[in-house]
Amino acid sequence: QVQLVESGGGLVQAGGSLRLSCAASGSVFSRSVMGWYRQAPGKQRELVADITSGLRTNYAESVKGRFTISRDSAKNTVYLQMNGLKPEDTGVYYCNAFASSGVNYWGKGTLVTVSS
Repeated sequence: QVQLVESGGGLVQAGGSLRLSCAASGSVFSRSVMGWYRQAPGKQRELVADITSGLRTNYAESVKGRFTISRDSAKNTVYLQMNGLKPEDTGVYYCNAFASSGVNYWGKGTLVTVSS
């Protein structure tokens, strides 16, 4: 059974930084595209960034140049370094694993609040 556990959310002032972590249990990490999604109040969940097993990255336009996604295969962990945070970055951030089998796995989410 795959479990994804996020951590690192919190309250930060605009312009500040946070680093989110997602620890994955199970055997899918090495073969999965790992991603971070977010859902703001009243909005749909959207992709923030993802990273393949070959370390190819993809970012939403709104976070390019501010956020960095990375993964550590030895720790089965994916990170999201968020710099220059803006109030519009506020939301629940979810870790996602898209396995080679085609199955999507989700964490329970961690709340990020950016105050102006």
